[in-house]
Amino acid sequence: MKKLLLFTSLLACGTWATSYGQTSTAAATQPKDENLIRFSQTIQAADLKKHLSILASDEYEGRETGEKGQKMAADYIKKHFENLKLAAPVKSNPDNPYYQPFPLARKTWEETYIKKGNKKYALFEDFFVAGDYTVAEKEMDFVFAGYGVETGSYSDYKELEKMGLSVKGKIAVVMVEEPKDKDGNFIFSASKTMADYSKNGYKAKLAKDKGAAGILLVYPTDFEFNKTLSLYKSWLSSPALDFESTEQNNFVTIYAKPEIAHKILKLKPKKFDKLLKPIIENKQSTAGKAVGTALVKSTRMAKRIMTENVLGFLEGTDKKDEVLIITAHYDHIGIVDGKINNGADDDGSGTCSVLELAEAFAQAKAAGFAPRRSILFMLVTGEEKGLLGSEYYTNHPIFPLKNTIADLNIDMVGRVDEKHKANPNYIYVIGSDKLSTDLHNLSEDTRKNYAAEVEFDYTYNDDNDPNRFYYRSDHYNFAVKNIPIIFYFNGVHDDYHQPTDDVEKINFDKMEKIGRLIFSTAWQLANGEKRPVVDKAPKE
Repeated sequence: MKKLLLFTSLLACGTWATSYGQTSTAAATQPKDENLIRFSQTIQAADLKKHLSILASDEYEGRETGEKGQKMAADYIKKHFENLKLAAPVKSNPDNPYYQPFPLARKTWEETYIKKGNKKYALFEDFFVAGDYTVAEKEMDFVFAGYGVETGSYSDYKELEKMGLSVKGKIAVVMVEEPKDKDGNFIFSASKTMADYSKNGYKAKLAKDKGAAGILLVYPTDFEFNKTLSLYKSWLSSPALDFESTEQNNFVTIYAKPEIAHKILKLKPKKFDKLLKPIIENKQSTAGKAVGTALVKSTRMAKRIMTENVLGFLEGTDKKDEVLIITAHYDHIGIVDGKINNGADDDGSGTCSVLELAEAFAQAKAAGFAPRRSILFMLVTGEEKGLLGSEYYTNHPIFPLKNTIADLNIDMVGRVDEKHKANPNYIYVIGSDKLSTDLHNLSEDTRKNYAAEVEFDYTYNDDNDPNRFYYRSDHYNFAVKNIPIIFYFNGVHDDYHQPTDDVEKINFDKMEKIGRLIFSTAWQLANGEKRPVVDKAPKE
């Protein structure tokens, strides 16, 4: 809850009556700021719906980064900022200073296959490739490396050495993750939790460190392979975007059905299962017990495209050199399998919230209540492709990062997840305490003083939460630069990244409440006597 209030008439929004770190009980005794309340109430469900009905319509074709719909959305946002008379801060782009443009490489898969004898295995049917890898058709050597694990007394790679074998220059054939014993415990960690070194990414890194040309990660059954592929196929098969690079990736990571391993290693399924049995039953590696060859071809093409963050700037008064940033991403995943993914919640809801926040602050300034600090309203692109827009900004900031006091990031705030069906007035708060105790206390006090009907849920703020949402939206690129952040999030739902994420399913009354809560938090950050102190190390 908050501690602000009691402003001087000279500044219209002066200093806090108390300092950061004040107890919630004491904060609750502070008088409420009537100007804060007045302008927060300009955020209206009807206006949020008006914006979202346009930005998440079929006309905008899912706002895929670099495509027509994203460009249309950028223009809509820019015009909104112009109408609010926000400053256009990107002086390096005189043709359109509301835009921060940058190039990306659009990467697509073309002819890619694995061939053994007269059998050709197809990409996205029998296997898929992670990352970039381009190679003309080439005969490659494969060597079985068990589960690709090296820890304590167990090492698949030492077993290879004993046999006079190596993965150097070859593709290591490795089973995914970690097997379980008859009691359901993972055999290497001897617990219900899989060891970090058994995770597929770690195995790929280890194989690369051992000199392998690549890794073939094999699923134990077609069912498990198909289940994973169904989750990621639309993302893996659609064009990928990344920053341009001249570096060539010469390590291939392939995820495959078991049949591919059977054929390459010249083992029938029962013999392959027998090969795995000692590993599963008594942690006895059988690495090197099978080798083989296959033709591999991978074609990854890259084409340059341009995209842009859209920025509107509201200058402050006596502390104008310090900047509060409010972000959301306006891109989405576009058209997949011929269907438009409108992304009403992800992240049309956050985008429209930022538009309304900008309007509320612009109205306050026009009425003579400009914030003490400046506020940068930034709608970023390329989030769905790897947080690219926010990464570009933090590496090419318009305002010095040392002067950036915090980032409030809004990503999916228009829906209600299963856990909160009985009470839709909630929001998951992530990251408020990761860098700054001050920011967390301010956030809590704001809720109690100005939005007591909203429940804060910190489930996803847990460092051990497997979803790792803290690392999955644009605030993270600010956090790694040691800038305090708050991530506002409603949780996932069945329409997440589906063509059914439409405007009709948005709870605009909830969006209004969350928008007013964020406005209240931003108002105090912009007007407080002190900026939030960073008193914790950033999370890696």
